[in-house]
Amino acid sequence: MQNRIIPTVILKREVPGLTGRSLATFAAKASRAAKLRSAVAVLVTTNRQMRDLNVRFRGKAYATDVLSFPSPTFVEGFAGDLAVSLDIAGRNARSLGHSLADEIRILVLHGILHLAGYDHESDNGEMAAREAGLRRQLGLPAALIERSVAKSVRSKTAVRFRR
Repeated sequence: MQNRIIPTVILKREVPGLTGRSLATFAAKASRAAKLRSAVAVLVTTNRQMRDLNVRFRGKAYATDVLSFPSPTFVEGFAGDLAVSLDIAGRNARSLGHSLADEIRILVLHGILHLAGYDHESDNGEMAAREAGLRRQLGLPAALIERSVAKSVRSKTAVRFRR
């Protein structure tokens, strides 16, 4: 019997239609679908904290929609951390006509793919194709990469970090 990997989720504010438990369940399902065999931790927070994280780890003085932080290679059973901006997710959701809960799930999926080793900035569309397929499989609206190509969304794109 395979061990169930249970993500850790912290929601800094209430999100209609989304609880910490439901997002953890989604993150576990998305991780399995992406063939990520380790746990993730997800922080859903404000633009202020996203900006602080972006400054600290990337030297960029702006908030971004999602950040991913892979775990060091010597840590077994933990894939890494994700941080998602509630504020940018809210703007994206309103702009694209779907719920905030769905937008947060889309950004978590995008971050999970980064933790699984995908990098849309250098993979010639491999991540975009994988994300589109998983989005359909998981019942989500248009994927982050598809949206940024089809429609210019004003938020910055997610970045994968190495520790």
